[in-house]
Amino acid sequence: MPSGLLQSLVSDLWSVLLNLIQTFFLHPWSVFLGVLFFGSSIFVHEFGHFLAARRRGVRVERFSIGFGPKIFAWRGKDGIEYRLSWLPLGGYVALPQLADLRMIEGESEIEPTKLPPLGYGTKMLVFVAGAAFNIVFAFLLACIVWYVGQPTSAELDTTKIGLVLPAITLPDESSVPSPAFEAGLQAGDVILAIDGNRVTNWPDLKQTLIASGGRSADGRPRTVLTVARGGETLKLTVYPRLAGDERMRSIGIAPAEEFFVYAVTPGSPAAKAGLKPNDQIVALDGRPVLHSSTFAEYLRKNVDRPVDLTVLRAGRQLALTLPPRSGTKNTAEPGLAFKSGFKLVYPDPFAQIWDNVVMTFRVFAGLINPQSDLGISKLSGPVGIMRVFVATAQSDIRFVLWFTILLNVNLAIFNLLPIPVFDGGHMLFATIGRLRGRALPASFIMTTQSVFVVLIISLFCFLTVFDCRRWARDARTERAEAQQQAAPAPTAKPEPAPVAP
Repeated sequence: MPSGLLQSLVSDLWSVLLNLIQTFFLHPWSVFLGVLFFGSSIFVHEFGHFLAARRRGVRVERFSIGFGPKIFAWRGKDGIEYRLSWLPLGGYVALPQLADLRMIEGESEIEPTKLPPLGYGTKMLVFVAGAAFNIVFAFLLACIVWYVGQPTSAELDTTKIGLVLPAITLPDESSVPSPAFEAGLQAGDVILAIDGNRVTNWPDLKQTLIASGGRSADGRPRTVLTVARGGETLKLTVYPRLAGDERMRSIGIAPAEEFFVYAVTPGSPAAKAGLKPNDQIVALDGRPVLHSSTFAEYLRKNVDRPVDLTVLRAGRQLALTLPPRSGTKNTAEPGLAFKSGFKLVYPDPFAQIWDNVVMTFRVFAGLINPQSDLGISKLSGPVGIMRVFVATAQSDIRFVLWFTILLNVNLAIFNLLPIPVFDGGHMLFATIGRLRGRALPASFIMTTQSVFVVLIISLFCFLTVFDCRRWARDARTERAEAQQQAAPAPTAKPEPAPVAP
């Protein structure tokens, strides 16, 4: 490994460690919720295997949360060892009659060959039980979200474009025309589908775009958007660029925003216009306002003349006039503070589960599609997952429920993939043995399992490195922004570039 890369990695790990310590002391409740729900998702999966095994009379030797050396353990009256282990990469139920996994689960006091063989039905039931319990757990949490509501904002709960950037910046700092601008997308367009896949909100839109795998004849990323515009449905071909620190597909658009007045400065032009808190500004001089940057730019360009405002107040539409603002300090937002269009949605549990299933398969398809730009390094390992849990817990526990639902659907699907060591791999071996009339050789299974154990541990290490790099990079960005806010304001501050996929 080059010394520069090693030094950078050590620096990132140190930064992550400092942030971890800081988070633990500043947000202990968020850390507790993260550990609780992450651990619960693992526990539920293994508990499914455990209950199915006990129900079918399968010998259970050990129930462990985590892998590797034990932190502590106890033996129950049922003779089963229950333990918590050091490596938080999942968990396992040691079932020597089903699979000899001593290379993962540690030495066994039971010789598997001396135990009675199990039927094919019993094997399949026990193997599938973990994923089934994850889905049941996700469904129960989805019922809670359905009842209490899921917080969202107007920007997240839409696929309407609020801004088309004329240019985007690539990772090499070069500026190029944005793909959306070149394709003719317009503010106010509503994106209905990407490459034929329906999208219902902005996160859905971004993830579907990132996971898309279309390419042109010359090898450029290519995608087809189905767009609603003025009563028409259009199909526009867009050529995304790889942008941002993660080099993901981007086309240069931002979602439509809602402008709700939070506060009005007394004596300001906004106060003279008659604006009040909770008013929603929907148009300037009859033109719909869909994004903060266009709102600010329009007021700046028309600072010396009055601007007609179309306002919604308690369900009624009003016409107000904003006086000239050439003498004010802030010509873009003269005496106004805005708030987001926050609201609660109540998605039914089946829709929540189905949407997560669909998105999981889209991401998986992007990973295995050689034409896609979605690589393994874009996924999150245990460190990244835990970080998301803690971040969502700091915001709202309902976000924690939402992410736990997503995680459990992911765990269920990926565990059923026909990969050795995973439940789906065990099911594959059992099925092959049934079709050939006799079990696969134990030596073959153990060798295959050992190889895939090494591969999976290597994958976890690989993902952890990228999780740490992302965490360290975000920490540096936050520190830079904090320093910029603490510094004296310059005489002329440029408008920040809006974030766009």
